[in-house]
Amino acid sequence: MPDSTEYETLKAAVRPVIARASPPSPDFIRTTIGQFRAIPSLTVSDDDAERLAREIESQLDIRMTLGASVHDEGFVEWYPTAKAGIEPYYWDRYSQLLEEQDFPPDVIAGLDVVTDRITGYLNNPRAEAAWDRRGMVVGHVQSGKTANYTGVICKAADAGYKLIVVIAGIHNNLRNQTQRRIDEGFVGRDSGKPNKPFIGVSRFAAAAARTPITLTNATMDFRSTIAEAAGMEIGALNVPMVLVIKKNTKTLQNLIAWLRAHNMGWAQSLVDAPMLLIDDEADNASVNTSADPNKATRINALIREMLNLFSKKCYVGYTATPFANIFIDPDSADDMLQSDLYPRDFIVTLDAPDNYFGASRIFGGDIGDEVLRDITDNADDLPLVHKITQVIPALPESLKEAVRSFILARAIRIIRGHGNKHSSMLVNASRFTNVQKQLRNLIHDYVGRLSRAGRHEGAKPELEALRNEHIGALRQTWEREYSHLGHEWRDIQDHLLSASAPIQVVEVNSASSGSLAYEAHEELGLQVIAVGGFSLSRGLTLEGLTISYFLRNSMMYDTLLQMGRWFGYRPGYEDLCRIWMPPEARGWYEHISESIEELRDELMRMQRANLTPRDFGLRVRAHPDTLIVTARNKMRSAQAVPVVIGLSGRFIETYALYSDTVRSAVNRAAAIQLVEQASSSLGHDGTAGEWADRHRVWSGVDHTIIEAFIRSFNNNDRSIATQSEPVAAFIEKVALDGHDLWDVAVVGLADASAKLDDDLGVRCQRRTGYLEEGKKDLVVVGTKNRVSSRGVEKIGISKVEREKVEAGRRAENLPDKDYRLVRSRPLLVIQPVILTKANSTAPITEKPLISWGISFPHAEGSPPTVTYAVTGLWWRQYIGDDEGDEEIDADED
Repeated sequence: MPDSTEYETLKAAVRPVIARASPPSPDFIRTTIGQFRAIPSLTVSDDDAERLAREIESQLDIRMTLGASVHDEGFVEWYPTAKAGIEPYYWDRYSQLLEEQDFPPDVIAGLDVVTDRITGYLNNPRAEAAWDRRGMVVGHVQSGKTANYTGVICKAADAGYKLIVVIAGIHNNLRNQTQRRIDEGFVGRDSGKPNKPFIGVSRFAAAAARTPITLTNATMDFRSTIAEAAGMEIGALNVPMVLVIKKNTKTLQNLIAWLRAHNMGWAQSLVDAPMLLIDDEADNASVNTSADPNKATRINALIREMLNLFSKKCYVGYTATPFANIFIDPDSADDMLQSDLYPRDFIVTLDAPDNYFGASRIFGGDIGDEVLRDITDNADDLPLVHKITQVIPALPESLKEAVRSFILARAIRIIRGHGNKHSSMLVNASRFTNVQKQLRNLIHDYVGRLSRAGRHEGAKPELEALRNEHIGALRQTWEREYSHLGHEWRDIQDHLLSASAPIQVVEVNSASSGSLAYEAHEELGLQVIAVGGFSLSRGLTLEGLTISYFLRNSMMYDTLLQMGRWFGYRPGYEDLCRIWMPPEARGWYEHISESIEELRDELMRMQRANLTPRDFGLRVRAHPDTLIVTARNKMRSAQAVPVVIGLSGRFIETYALYSDTVRSAVNRAAAIQLVEQASSSLGHDGTAGEWADRHRVWSGVDHTIIEAFIRSFNNNDRSIATQSEPVAAFIEKVALDGHDLWDVAVVGLADASAKLDDDLGVRCQRRTGYLEEGKKDLVVVGTKNRVSSRGVEKIGISKVEREKVEAGRRAENLPDKDYRLVRSRPLLVIQPVILTKANSTAPITEKPLISWGISFPHAEGSPPTVTYAVTGLWWRQYIGDDEGDEEIDADED
């Protein structure tokens, strides 16, 4: 095992030297390491020197592209010209800190550019007239949004902003964590200690006269008494003041009262000092969800009230899930609160570096099967849907497997020299603190049993140790998960005790005393299994997160993405990461990741077209997936809520099907009639041409045939984007715009051994079907809520057009949306599918069920929309209510 101290010391010494080369060659990296190894205190083995060279090569090869942005009409860039007169004191030392923390040079350069862009979208703080800017920055979950807005804070302070307020989530643990990062990256002092020692950026410049003032610290939110004792007026300050506060009614009221009492003029005029408000997790609690159009929710009203105290202010919301913010009415305002928080002036998306362990890689890339594990054994001990009174008699075997994997991953990290690094496991399986407490106790007991086995059996010969049930179970888990990574079991067994003994199992919620105090364990690392609910689902970073056990039933996009604490950066241990979740949740994540990327692509197109945030908001609201992210306040009644949807450039399909005999027979008859009408009208049966080995295809089918099929099909309510009447109405509308002729395909397999559908003349695909509890005759196709295989949207596109799309790329890896860009006619696909339950070959229904999908071409200009109906009853049945965690019911002090 390497000497981790000497290894890390050598790494810290050589990396800045190597990073300054542009770009450093492999020979230069190894030569530099060799030169530093000559220093006695930096001596490492040849193997460790080569390992360090490869690690640095990997880090320096990380790239980050710039995201997209849209801004308001008439915007005049001021920042590029003003930079010549701005001393980058705060930014320079922050960028040096990032370099010291091993941020790749390309990432630091990208951060510099994108924070220039965001700072430029703020107003010039030296401008004399009053101004009010509203914007939003959209990042990825756990991708570095805090690092980004810390950079914006530094540049805003350099430019002349006097007061910077960061609203950091609704829980103390997130506020405290954010305060520490602002202390390190901007203030340069530990605000939580009386003597305030210099930390972080102060190592590069520590002019006491330029140290920012903060009236909050790492353990205490804003208090009026502390602020009044300080006796400061913002306008008289020579240095910026930064406040990191919780998104809490009492805190906001205290701050507003202090600002009114000490910073407004004698005539109660507005505060003239330029103010920047950063709203972290801006989609959570900040958005006005009041059912009364004449009344705002408390947090929303207080944020707007605080902004209204200043004549010169900028509001920037940061979020990874911007749906709720986009749904704010851009024209909403009232006499007292004035404008709402719609990002009317700018929207910026942040691209993550290519080492980001995110949704697109896990759920849309090629590592899903390596990382993801299904939870299918929870029903008896830990049901997905349960009440506050639920008793947990025992841990599901899948959760025990996850705990064993965490201990094994810890052992491997020790072997790799990472023993003093933080390691975390996440267990998010209930919204109720009472259930979380039971889980914490059961997991604590199980970890204790495994640790005792390591203590008493770990040093024994392998065969003798394996007679112990816990050692045997650990060995089996190792064989399933990690045996391919090049570590011998004997080495793993030797480290079981050191891997398991330091592990703490803590609850993380408002009712517990547990905490994730990583900063208190910097020297030896914190090894923790965190059991929680909502507190673990918003902004909080779990350092060294390796194993996640996720058992929640929400289908809300923002809820699911924010619960994905496993997203982030996993240097040196990405291959150890595992995520347990129900198969259905995996499908939702895959769908969400694609939808988010579509919105990002849309913003990029809108940037090229010089469109505005208002235009982007309209596009998002017309996206089919807004049916899932519709503001929850609209779902409070059983009344139907109209949702306007645009289907241009979209693919929709029926992934939830009726399995009863009557309705499935009606759908089959509708498909048969469609095939007969297409064949009759075009004079052929669709079996000729390049698709003949698999599908039946017709080109030039009249739209009225398609409309008739859609209207006669019994659509299941769960598959809401395929509601018959709205889709048929859209088909009628686009026909008037020239899309009156369609491609139609009955999709099958080329495999001659596959079952033939005698009615439709193709060989049937097989899919896993899930019969949802309490929903009679409903079967959901697959874990992805999708029937179609990749490539189905190629059908009907000419070979020349396909070659344009595929030029220089691997066709088998292209998403279907790329083919949709060149499609000239809409495509209807009919798919007969044989559905079987998981781990079974027996069909769920006697005959294959019929599913349909439509690929609509992109339309230029303002494409038509249609209105869908969403009811509160539908919402409760299929989306559920995942709010109301006990831990968020009351304000924290």
